Amino acid sequence: MKILYLETSSKNCSVAISDNEKLLCLTEEVSENYKQSESLHTFVEWALEGAEISLKDIEAVSLGRGPGSYTGLRIGASSAKGFCYGLKIPLIAVNSMESMIEPFLDKNYDFIIPLVDARRMEVYTAVYDGKTGQETSVTEAKILDETSFREFKDKKILFVGDGAKKAKEILQLQNADFNEEVYPSAQYLIRKTIEKIEKKEFEDVAYFEPFYLKDFHGVKKK
Repeated sequence: MKILYLETSSKNCSVAISDNEKLLCLTEEVSENYKQSESLHTFVEWALEGAEISLKDIEAVSLGRGPGSYTGLRIGASSAKGFCYGLKIPLIAVNSMESMIEPFLDKNYDFIIPLVDARRMEVYTAVYDGKTGQETSVTEAKILDETSFREFKDKKILFVGDGAKKAKEILQLQNADFNEEVYPSAQYLIRKTIEKIEKKEFEDVAYFEPFYLKDFHGVKKK
């Protein structure tokens, strides 16, 4: 089964293609300017070329559903819906934070905690078991302070994501590691996507909405 993966929730515009569990091609770029609108469809074309298949060969689309950038998520969802409508194929959606923890599972951490930078001292976060990847604390918006995550002070913790930088500056956790160079990536949606396909956990393409977590607040023009 050839699957197209789109991950647009962060500064990383990321596209991948797999044949079942096997990664065929990955095209992605981290940019401070959020290049999803100008790069996403070009990356899809490049990924198809790299995988040596055509768009009509794609049998499902998997989307990183957020949380993250409101605009990035809108672009990714619109593109995913377009592919699914045009090709008459199913849509799968995976929490973007699950792609952040995937490379670090079973690395001797008790818990892995993604931190997606929001405004000021706010982050989007959840807590995952370091071995199984099971979510142990639901995704939420959280204001960081010195007491945050204190319940894990005796555990071996890995914080990942661009919000880890400000966490490192204030959290007093001796057993914690911080990796701020981690962004959601399409290649790490594969395992969870295959699980959802096997369970037939498909989204309603007409009514699907990304996981914004918070309402969009635009800048008012004077």
